[in-house]
Order: sequence, then C-alpha cells, then structure tokens
Amino acid sequence: MAVADTADKLRIKEQERQAAHQWTARAVTWRSLLLGTVLVPLNAYWVVQMEIIRYSAHPTTISLFFNVIFIILVLAMLNLLVARIRPRWALTQAELMAVYMMLALGSALCGHDMVQVLTPTLAWPFRFADSSNRWQELFFQYLPKWLMVSDPKVYTGYFQGNDTFYRAQYILGWAIPVLMWSLFLCVSLFVMLCINVLLRKQWTHRERLTYPVIALPLVITEGVDQGRVPSVLRNRLFWFAFLLAGTADTLNILHLWAPSVPRVLSPGMGDLSYFDLGPLVTQKPWNAIGWTPVSWYPFMIGFGMLLPVDFLFSCWFFYIVWKMERVLSVAMAWDRDPRFPYDNNQCFGAYLMFFLFSIWLSRDYLREVLRRAAGLPSTIDDSDEPIRYRWAVLGILAGMAILVYFGKLLGMSWGLGIAFFAIYFVLAIAITRMRAEFGTPVHDLHFTGPDSILPEVFGTRQFSHSDLTAMSLLYTINRAYRSHPMPHQLEAFKLAEQTRSNLRGWYWGMILAGIIGSLAAFWAMLHLNYDYGAVSKSRASFGGESYTRLSTWLQMPTDANITATLAIGVGLLISFFLQFMRTRFTWWPFHPLGFAVSGSWEMNLVWMPLFIAWLVKVFLLRYGGLRLYRRSLPFFFGLILGQFVVGSIANIVGILYDVPTYQFWQ
Repeated sequence: MAVADTADKLRIKEQERQAAHQWTARAVTWRSLLLGTVLVPLNAYWVVQMEIIRYSAHPTTISLFFNVIFIILVLAMLNLLVARIRPRWALTQAELMAVYMMLALGSALCGHDMVQVLTPTLAWPFRFADSSNRWQELFFQYLPKWLMVSDPKVYTGYFQGNDTFYRAQYILGWAIPVLMWSLFLCVSLFVMLCINVLLRKQWTHRERLTYPVIALPLVITEGVDQGRVPSVLRNRLFWFAFLLAGTADTLNILHLWAPSVPRVLSPGMGDLSYFDLGPLVTQKPWNAIGWTPVSWYPFMIGFGMLLPVDFLFSCWFFYIVWKMERVLSVAMAWDRDPRFPYDNNQCFGAYLMFFLFSIWLSRDYLREVLRRAAGLPSTIDDSDEPIRYRWAVLGILAGMAILVYFGKLLGMSWGLGIAFFAIYFVLAIAITRMRAEFGTPVHDLHFTGPDSILPEVFGTRQFSHSDLTAMSLLYTINRAYRSHPMPHQLEAFKLAEQTRSNLRGWYWGMILAGIIGSLAAFWAMLHLNYDYGAVSKSRASFGGESYTRLSTWLQMPTDANITATLAIGVGLLISFFLQFMRTRFTWWPFHPLGFAVSGSWEMNLVWMPLFIAWLVKVFLLRYGGLRLYRRSLPFFFGLILGQFVVGSIANIVGILYDVPTYQFWQ
C-alpha cells in the first residue's frame, strides 16, 4: 500500500512538472496591463452608476459579473477583426484573460459589498449625528478621525450633490482616508493571494475542481487571437437561445418605455423581473414564508446547467426547507424571538463546516507544503508556483500582522483583531472553495461576518466601546460577501493554466489589479456622488447601517445569545451530517453546500431558475446522456449571453440618456 501511495505521489509530481514546462505563454504583458489599467476605472464608473446611482442590474451580487463578460466579449470581437487584418497586433487569449482578471477584481472591489459600503461610512456619522440619535456622545470619541472624513466643508458636497470632486479641498480631505483604506484592502488581497498560492495545486491538480464560473469567458475568447470565430458562436443552438433571451429582454425594455409593447418572460411589474408569492399567502402560519419571488432569469438557467445536479437540487430543496422552518416557528409560537430560526447563524455554521472539511481533505498536502516552506524534505515541488511556499507563508503572517495592527488603529484589542480576521479569512476560503468546486451562483452571507457573530456569541458586554466601534467600521467589508475578491484570484490562476501562461506574471498582475481597482473604486464613488449626491441615493448608501447598530450596542448592551450560538452548532452539525451521508452513499441527493447557500438573501431570486435548470439537466442526462448534454451547452451559453448583451447595452443607453432601464437582474 505504501509503495502504491509513493507511486501515485511521484506520478502526480511528474504530471505537475510536465504541465509547468508547458506554461510558456505570456498573459500579463505591457499590452494587457495597459488595456486593463484603462478599462478598470471605466468599468468602476459603470458599476457604480448601475448599483448606486441607478440602483439597477447589480452585476456584482452574483458570481458571474455580466459587466465583465460583456466587456470581454466586445474585446474578443474587436480582437478577431485585428487578428484578420494585422495578426501581430492581436491579443492572445491569455492576454484577454489577464484583462478579464483585472476587470473581475476591479468589479469585486467597487462592488455592492466593498467600497460601495466603505465610502459613505467614512463620513456618515459626522453628517447625520444629531440630538435624537446621540451619536456624538455615544461613540465619536472612539472614531479614528484621521481615517475618516469629518470636515463639513469636505463631505457636504458628497451628500448633497450638484458639486464636483475635483476641488483641492475635497481631494486633500479624502486623500489620507482613501490611501489608508486602499492600503488595507490591498493587504487583505495580498493575504488572500498568498493563501490561494498554497491551496491552488491541491484544489486544481489533485482534487481536480471544475471552476464552472470561468467556462464562459474561455468559450467566447477561443481562437479569436488566430482570426477564428469561437466555435460556440458558430452554433445554431447558441444563436437560437441568444435571440430567444435577447428578444424577450428587448421587449421588456421597450415595454418600460412604451407600455403598449407586451412583456415577455417577465412576471413582475414595472421594471421588476420577478413576481412575489408572499402577498398571495395571507393566513397564519403560512404567511410566514414572507417575500418569495418567482423568477425565471434565462441567464441563471443557463449558468445552472454548468453546476452539478445534486447541488442544483439541494439549492431549491433547502430554500423550501428554510421557508418551512419559518412556518413551523410561527405555528409553534417560537417566533416570539423575531430572529428565530436564525438562518444566518445556521449558514455560518455550514460555511464553517465546509472550511473544516476542505482543510481536512487537504491535510496531507498542506503538511508537505509547510515542510517545503520550512526548508524540510517534501514531496511537493513549488518551483512552478507563482511564488515559493516559504514566501507565501511569510506573506500570510506579515499581512495578518498588518491587518491586526490596522484593527488596533481602529480601536480593536489585539486578541479581538486576531479572532476577527481569522474568521474573515475562514469565510473567504470557504467561499473560494465552493466557487471552485461547484460554481455556486450566490454566496452573500448577509450580516454573518465576524462583526455580527462575535458580539452575538459573546455578548456586547464583553467588548469595550472602542472594540465595538472598530467592528462597526469593518462592517464595510462584512455586510455581505457577494462580490468577494478571493474566488476571482483562484479562478485567475486556473485561467493561467487553461491558457498555458506563466503563473508568476498573473501573481504580480493581480497585485497591480488590486492597487488600481481599489483606487478606481474610490474615484468612481467620489466622482459620481459629488455629482448626484449620496443623500438622494440613500437607499444604496448603506452608510448608516453600522452606526445604527453600534448605537444599539452601546445603549442596550447584551449578554451572550445562547440561541444564536446553538444555531451555529446546529448548522455545522446538519451540514456535517449531509456531507457524511454524501460521502457514504452515492444515491444521497442532498448536498451540504446547497444547505449553506440556500439560506442567503440572494437565493430568493435564483431558486426558481436553478429548479428549472435541475429539471432540464436531469432530463438531458437521463434520456440523452453526457453526449446530448454537451451538445446542448451552446444553447445555454446563448441564454446567458443573450441577457448579458442586451441588458448591458440597455444599461449603457440608460446611463447615456438618463432614462429608466428594465432590470433583467435585480
């Protein structure tokens, strides 16, 4: 047995060595970096226009960013023309994927749960403190003023609008906070990147995770550098689906502008693309289901076809289970606690189990990685990695030390800082793993970060006022995890392998993308809010959420919430049981990851499309096998691109002409 294990290790090592020698293409070149550097700020402007100014479309709330796919498709078609006219000028597929990487990371940073929340938080308490909320006497003494914008002469224009950011006083007033928080974001990205370096080979080569999210960008750029139209674009099924989805959305857009035009494939009203079942159920306890939207987003059906059948089934099945939990709570009068059954806490426990299980699977590999990092004999070769494992481990330790020190500057105690960022990266690793393995379309985890879990588990009485204030400031990266950047980094390394390009160049390219992306995100927020005014866009500003919560913490301190803590344990045990059964019985249909993600807010919008995708995929596999399924994939790529292209163009037209736009995605 030992001989067989040794032979397997040698075989894997030889395969990895041979693969490394084939990675000769250059992706991160001066051309791709220059193009990405130009496009990242433009993309940030577009995202903030959609998600903050117009509050529509919200591309960064799902795993596959439609804005990035649209830009890459346009670049691919332009590159195809260049390749036919001036072949030497054409970008390679690897270079196009490097641009995709920069745009994806830039979108994540300026997304709905990152800088969009951070920017207003820096000035919000100083603008909205008054005698009724008593913010000034409650927590102003704990705010690090040098990391925030407290001068009314600077922030007034930001909130009121009809102004311009390009005044010396405004730029200087925001300069230090923006630079320091950008440094914080870049250090966080650096730690994530080093963790991905350590885990990449295990997850990609040894466990052979499938990375469904990057399938579409690879498909639409195939062969364009050689002057060939991608094979998917030559498929009749693709164009049929593209026209089907695109025409439906075109009619819905025209209906919004001219109501006499009929709506198609859109059950909602106005500019909404879903129908809520909640108001139809009025009798107790069934009305506890609350908001239950029914939608059939064609792009989500298409994306769902790339996901495993058991995961698809578990997503919609456990979504119904969560609804039935609420009905049962009302029926049994357990809803006297308004948060029962603590969905978020159960989901946190499920994510924690997924992290622990992933690390357990990788334990032998990680042991060899640490031996290599320590300079001891190891079966793992890191010569083909983006950086040596030693430097990756040192990078994680140094980055964590900087982040904990930053937390100390915000007012955190050392112990809390270590626990806070440890939990944050545990969740980040779990999200990255589930994206790489199953391509989960949503992973929002609303109000489930360490800033929410720690005060619940231990009680706010156990923390000082400065601790609570610091956690409230870091709410900006923990409100939700929909646009988390770490999965995009690991997917970028997979793109490097798929395009046979040098991993080290991708590593340094992602560091540059993080720097450019963070600064571009702040620029887009400041530029647009000084123009339109954050107050008029207050429903999308989120700036007051953390301070309202902080005010409650300080005025009404709480003890440890035993029920919330037990809910974490329940979620962990349920997901552990589901994982145990899945590994023991091949017929077991329930997936623990489906349990984890189905309790999220975003699953409300996608459960029905995933149900449809499950039905279609089961039918194709049962009656046509893998061959029919693979032959049908162009159709589902067409559904995705049909909505993405028409929706993107409509949003651009809406921005240019300042007209409302049908939301093909909420």
